[in-house]
Amino acid sequence: MTVEGNRVRKIAADKQNPHSWQDFCAKGRTAAQLVEHPRRILAPMRRVGDGYREATWDEAISDIATRMTELIKADGPDTVAAYYGNPAGYSGSNLIFMNGWLDGVGTNNRYAVGSVDQNALHVVAEAMYGSSIMVPVSDIDNCDYFLLVGTNPAVSAWNWVDSAPGGWKRALARQRQGAKIVVVDPLRTESADRADVHIAVRPGQDWALLLAMVKVILDEGLEHAGDCARLAVGMPVLRRLVADADLDDLARRCDIDRSQIESVARDFATARAAMAITRTGVSLHVAGTVGEWLGQVLNVITGRMDRPGGRRFEPGYFDALRMAGLAKTPDHKSRLAGRTMVAGAHALSELPAEITTPGRGRIRALLINSGNPVVSGPNGAALDDALAQLDLLVAIDFVQRESHRHAHWLLPAVHWLERDDLLALTSNLHDEPYVQYGVRAVEPPPNAREEWRIFVDLALAMNAPLFGVKGLNGFIRASRRLAGITGRPGLAFTPHWINRLIVASSRKVNGHKLKWNHLRNHPHGLVLGPREYGHFASALRTPDKRAHVAPDELVARARELLAAPPPEAPEKYPFQIGNRRHRHSMNSFLNELPDLHPGGKGSVVLIHPADAAALGIDDGDPVCVHAPVGAVEVKARLSDRPRRGLVILDHGWGSRVFDPRGGAAPQSFGVNRNLLVDGEPVDPLSQTPAMSSSYVGISRVSHHSTT
Repeated sequence: MTVEGNRVRKIAADKQNPHSWQDFCAKGRTAAQLVEHPRRILAPMRRVGDGYREATWDEAISDIATRMTELIKADGPDTVAAYYGNPAGYSGSNLIFMNGWLDGVGTNNRYAVGSVDQNALHVVAEAMYGSSIMVPVSDIDNCDYFLLVGTNPAVSAWNWVDSAPGGWKRALARQRQGAKIVVVDPLRTESADRADVHIAVRPGQDWALLLAMVKVILDEGLEHAGDCARLAVGMPVLRRLVADADLDDLARRCDIDRSQIESVARDFATARAAMAITRTGVSLHVAGTVGEWLGQVLNVITGRMDRPGGRRFEPGYFDALRMAGLAKTPDHKSRLAGRTMVAGAHALSELPAEITTPGRGRIRALLINSGNPVVSGPNGAALDDALAQLDLLVAIDFVQRESHRHAHWLLPAVHWLERDDLLALTSNLHDEPYVQYGVRAVEPPPNAREEWRIFVDLALAMNAPLFGVKGLNGFIRASRRLAGITGRPGLAFTPHWINRLIVASSRKVNGHKLKWNHLRNHPHGLVLGPREYGHFASALRTPDKRAHVAPDELVARARELLAAPPPEAPEKYPFQIGNRRHRHSMNSFLNELPDLHPGGKGSVVLIHPADAAALGIDDGDPVCVHAPVGAVEVKARLSDRPRRGLVILDHGWGSRVFDPRGGAAPQSFGVNRNLLVDGEPVDPLSQTPAMSSSYVGISRVSHHSTT
């Protein structure tokens, strides 16, 4: 980063970074545009009438704490809730202290973006491996057979939960050396263009394809006998499940020829080194958890776990699994739907009703932490209406987005360019042992605050014991007083204390202990040694230290799916709506930056030419895409990339950026396709709606008022 006068003049790939410099993209290159966004919130802003006025932090914390405390006295702690989005996870301290504040308040109403895109992974990891965050990483450089299901690494660069910088380029390098790439996706993506085989599966039916592959492998005795006996538990139950499944029925469900399924299954099982990768494309359906499970099962039963070219466990320098096991997760069922939490949070689809339905525990105050749930979640219109009914809505962010338009308080956050950070909790998710201490490039605006500080201040003001630990609030107050008396700011408690403790207690990697000074003296990051194998079994958190390939709830759900008829399009809604990734957009976050616009032309809906012809739609026509819960207008783009019966409308657009300081008209970018997705039904295990397999109708419109 080139910095002059506390302004970032240029951001370029850091070629001295030994791990990730080749994975540089526009999201990093344009990061400073958000830091200097003309509508950035620079100080706490309080709603007054229809506008906002700047306030001090003391005023903001005092008012928020007072109002929340009064609501809690009247109706119990569950009247206060919080929601967080993906950006909160890219701070080492944000979520830790948000949950510490919520623990102090005593509320169980916690909501997260995971129920939109990744809960299936956490449910399966908990059921199979004993920890919701045990995610095997990819050993790309030794793989001979890549089965990529519901992922587009040519665009995502292999980064989602586990991180393999430049992963797609490395996979293509293996392909040139003879490896085979198979892409399973109803859309012919950029990855499918380069693959050896593209399987255009019916949306939402990945589970049927994967179960068929498991059946072929077990029926033909192609499993890895050693791992099935020593590593896996539940093989008899799994064999009974596949014995009761009919291969022709499964082929019809996923709309893939039986012979192709058999060929791919045999090739995968007999390859020297192979991996099955299941990503968000698998998760965004009401059968997504079964699909995610069966992808993991393929790896376990064919001997791909912790072997070269398969999926391995990276222990990293910090034992995040142990930390997660020590954390207190509320054992709570939601008030109305009666569903348990997944990965520490309830489903976003439940939030509107929890706000609008009377009764004790009704949510009356909500804090939105680095998120835009009206755009990123299902049925955004219902959520927007609910947010308008809250007694208190607080938003922590850089700008006022769609989900914040009813906010009573806007609190200015600190950008990652403006803070020091150690992302220790993700050390298990790199595909090699890697660590980097991120040093701030510029100083933040004087009145912006890191999120952890906001949560600590709220806990102190509410007399809510942080993390539920008595005496901790007093210790923090004392440390602040001491810092003030001595003039030494470092004596006040900050997450820096935790970072030092993490490094001091870090495990040896390749025989070497991480030291704080060594870490600080290598600002470009450190690869701590070569990749190691053999840690997977010892890292398992199941009581018997084995991988459970047939958890009861997953087997039961698979049997439900087998017993039910294949889904059919309802009358008037003949198309399924899918999604695609763009290299330079970030879901619902940052899409308002001009340099991140894909083509700069807003939203379009991709329609197969044959489907468009049947509707009398030409390329560029304005069309209405409608569903029972909403409708949007966009321009049609004819393309043979989606399979027939599938239309593609990109996720993450349709947010407005407001101007709370100047009062100018909001800026709008694209349309919100999630207005078409109902919050019910959901996958009963992951609680994810049919984000990428809901049914819609399309009709040509005669006017040209599209966005």
